[in-house]
Amino acid sequence: MEFCDECGSMMKTEDGTWVCGSCGYEKARDSGSESAMVTTQGQEESEIVDTSEVDAEDMGPTTTAQCPQCDNDQAFWEMKQIRSADESETRFLTCTECEHKWREDDH
Repeated sequence: MEFCDECGSMMKTEDGTWVCGSCGYEKARDSGSESAMVTTQGQEESEIVDTSEVDAEDMGPTTTAQCPQCDNDQAFWEMKQIRSADESETRFLTCTECEHKWREDDH
């Protein structure tokens, strides 16, 4: 990822040039510095964890939360960072009765 030297916006590539979509500033691409950049290409998605065989006491903390499926008022919870680092974490909930899973984001 490259940022504009003029306005700080994220730049995109067009042929052999980095171009700022905000102010139009352009600079040549440098394959040496780009090889050190981290990309999402080739990265594997995190694996899904099966908790069906896990005892309730090993599931983690619980909280008061209304299950949208069975109206139970207790759920196990877990926080995960699924968006960019400058955004808040997402809370994942699992009903203690029916094991329905849902998530809460702040909007």
